[in-house]
Amino acid sequence: MKIWLDDERPMPPGFDCHTKTAAGAIKLLAAGGVTAISLDHDLGDGAGTGYEVACYIEQEAYNGRLSPVEVTIHSANPVGRNRMEIAIENAQLFWSQK
Repeated sequence: MKIWLDDERPMPPGFDCHTKTAAGAIKLLAAGGVTAISLDHDLGDGAGTGYEVACYIEQEAYNGRLSPVEVTIHSANPVGRNRMEIAIENAQLFWSQK
């Protein structure tokens, strides 16, 4: 399953599921079967951030509870993008060590 996380932009072709909250994305990742996810950072009031999702991916990769996932970041927020990129780079490092 390919997940699109964004509260404003419409889901582009090629994705299977559109979620608008960090909690929704984390729930889908926890259920398994996610092969790819594209993250936005700023999700609006009460919806969390893409950084929360990136940290979840990083932590679960570290703990060996999440299989490798292709992650792209489509956020226009440069600071948020940088933070998410670091978390995902760490996840990729953990996956490569398994």
